Amino acid sequence: MKPSYARLVEAVPLPPMALVRQRFQATDVDSPTAAVRAAIDAADIVDERVRPGMSIALTVGSRGLANLPELVRAIVDALLARGAKPFIVPSMGSHGGATAEGQRRVLAQLGVTEESAGCEIRSSMETVALGTLDNGMSVRIDRLAFEADGIVLFNRIKPHSAFRADNESGLVKMLSIGLGKQSGAENCHAWGFHYVGRFIVEMARVKLRTCRILFGIGTLENAYDRLSRVVVLPPETLIEEERIHLAEAMRNMPRLPLGPPGDAMASGPLDVLVVDEVGKEYSGSGMDPNITGRPSTTAISGGPDVSRIAVLDVSDKSEGNANGVARADVITERLFQRFDREKVYTNSLTSGVLIAASIPLAMPDDRTAIQAAIKTCGSHDPDAITLMRIPNTLHLEYLYASEALLLSLRGRPGIEIVHEPRPMRFDDQGRLLDSWPH
Repeated sequence: MKPSYARLVEAVPLPPMALVRQRFQATDVDSPTAAVRAAIDAADIVDERVRPGMSIALTVGSRGLANLPELVRAIVDALLARGAKPFIVPSMGSHGGATAEGQRRVLAQLGVTEESAGCEIRSSMETVALGTLDNGMSVRIDRLAFEADGIVLFNRIKPHSAFRADNESGLVKMLSIGLGKQSGAENCHAWGFHYVGRFIVEMARVKLRTCRILFGIGTLENAYDRLSRVVVLPPETLIEEERIHLAEAMRNMPRLPLGPPGDAMASGPLDVLVVDEVGKEYSGSGMDPNITGRPSTTAISGGPDVSRIAVLDVSDKSEGNANGVARADVITERLFQRFDREKVYTNSLTSGVLIAASIPLAMPDDRTAIQAAIKTCGSHDPDAITLMRIPNTLHLEYLYASEALLLSLRGRPGIEIVHEPRPMRFDDQGRLLDSWPH
């Protein structure tokens, strides 16, 4: 039996939705393994610094990089071919519940195991203090990585979801926060996200001076969440070179079809945005504010002006870590029941962004959640509701758009109307039946 408040939205009409396909300009890599091999072979620094018998710590984080297991295996094979003894160090700050086993489990969920990688995974939350910044902040690094003969940094280079700076997500942040484990992440976030961009660089400079960083391997992805490029960066110029690649990654981002088509980010008003899933594999914030325009901090801005956001579920891979769902206005009872406070609160307390652990209004099912968003979005004309539905904030090739949006979408470059507006379909439990093309 539905609660009494659900009856308040039962009469809210749902707009017919058209399936829309976006075509982004993108460069694809045919073979991730070949791309890694070519990038490493072309970098003289690799053969200069990797010696037979060296123990080498390879960083692997908690993000759902495209082709992650294949990329990790290719890097490991390249190190093994040069006689090194690589091992993987989970490098994800406080993720995985800030436990060694939890971080190993996160890697397994992403498809990275000792069997898939071809080397050992050594997971520990122990860190070594390397010094302090001018403000007294301790700089720490994973003990196992520190004790190795060398460290190879590996991560995707991309815009961050909580701050803007010259270096955002990538090798610098992996070195500063990922390898700093829970204590390093907590230290770096202690002053708030307005300072994170500065501190990750300052911490990185300390670690580049005091640790045996051999080189970094960065990946760039296109708007379809597919591998676009692999780059090898020497430690001497890693910070500066990563900034060039970050600008490229920003241009590669997908976006909602709102605002000027040539802009990197969407802009303009939208009544309702329905997001099927939040999840760590989609964004470090669960729901990327670069897409939604709903950041959890004031250190980032831009994006569309969405009146109401409804989120229907959290991904299975996130195991209840619905971090970021706080930026929604409405969720489902299903998501509410899966919300794991242990994981979300650990993330939130470490980052210092307490609002990220909040829980929005929870409605019984998908239908009532969407109706609640429509009812409260501020539009006074049901026929003019502008509503978009997306699977998550990473995969934006396909989306559903209400009829009121089609006039602007039809003449937009790269847009195909796959089918004309149709009524939303739900099962007898109130869950959406309309699926996504593969």
